[in-house]
Amino acid sequence: MNTGGQNTETVQTELIHREAMLQFGQKGDTPVNPHAITFLVTGSKVDLRRYIEGVEPDQLECELRRYSTKGIHVRWPVQGPTEYNRWFSCSLKHTKGLFTVTGFLRHPSDQPPSGKQDYLSWSAIADKEILTSTAVMVIKTETPTLKVGLLSKQKLHCQFAVDHKAPDMTLEWHWQHRGEKKRLFSHNSRTGQVHGSGVKLTGGDASYTIPLTKMSSEGSYICSVAVDPLFGSLDVNLHIEEAPRVSLNVGSTLLLEDGGEQKIVCDAESYYPLDVDIVWYEQDPATVGQRVGAPLPKALKNMLLSSHRHNQDRTYSVSAFFYLEASLRDSGKQFTCSVSHESLRVPIKKSFILTVEEPSSLMFNLTVGLIVIILLAILYAMLSMLHTSK
Repeated sequence: MNTGGQNTETVQTELIHREAMLQFGQKGDTPVNPHAITFLVTGSKVDLRRYIEGVEPDQLECELRRYSTKGIHVRWPVQGPTEYNRWFSCSLKHTKGLFTVTGFLRHPSDQPPSGKQDYLSWSAIADKEILTSTAVMVIKTETPTLKVGLLSKQKLHCQFAVDHKAPDMTLEWHWQHRGEKKRLFSHNSRTGQVHGSGVKLTGGDASYTIPLTKMSSEGSYICSVAVDPLFGSLDVNLHIEEAPRVSLNVGSTLLLEDGGEQKIVCDAESYYPLDVDIVWYEQDPATVGQRVGAPLPKALKNMLLSSHRHNQDRTYSVSAFFYLEASLRDSGKQFTCSVSHESLRVPIKKSFILTVEEPSSLMFNLTVGLIVIILLAILYAMLSMLHTSK
């Protein structure tokens, strides 16, 4: 249950789902669905539709809740002939996480709040009841979840609107992560006091800017707006992601003598968060480069993983290696290291092709190569002497 205010309390309740409609129009309009509870939102300076423009109804998750003021009565500046109000909160979330909107609806009433636990005396809402209301305050973020790299400038979006000018308002940003919480920014419109920085606060834009992301930047950022008796807040969840740098300890081709052995290492470095998946594959020469109808590469069973290494910047590194025993039948095979991580859309792949030669053939090639180098050196020396004598 939402009991309102900054110091929320937990109350054990039974959640009963009811069919309800959020309908925009004029007082007296016929409900779109006569069998459901209808929240008929009439015109005001705060138009909720403006904050969900271009979005189809099936792209929204809508949740309407009663809102408790804990018995606090503050006469709302934009008020009709009735003295009191019943309050509701309206949460609108994009199904793909593009934004979150929280609005507050005012339904006029002639009954004052019954006390701090006013929710204990709320009257039941009938199944087909029409609740004519107006939106009086809204808060929105277009960055409910952010996945960013290190050392980047980030803007955490938050905007708000209230239906009257110069409201007595307090706006704050807090950060929390793993049980730790701290205030980043605070502004009180009545006193003019400002604590912290990172918010320009112009035209309803209360976005918070992180000048340079660090590992310690990760966490939940809460943008809150308080205009008595209402308190609204939205979370912006910031996650640090660093893609791994992948490299092999061999080049694109590897020449080995039949029967030779070499340790092949694939390094995945400086990634975050921790979980990474590394697989070594081998592919037969006949299927290398074949795109259609080629059998899938086979995963190596003799691959070993090092322990995770902690880097100074709190990223991680790990190595996946195997010992390659060269055989003539393996010559031409392609070996591929595939690294998957949540920061990557597709895995990073690094490959090399193995060439295996007979020992005599290898020695012959080395000897011929050495002779060629010596002859070139002698030729260069003779040309230099001839040039000097001239």
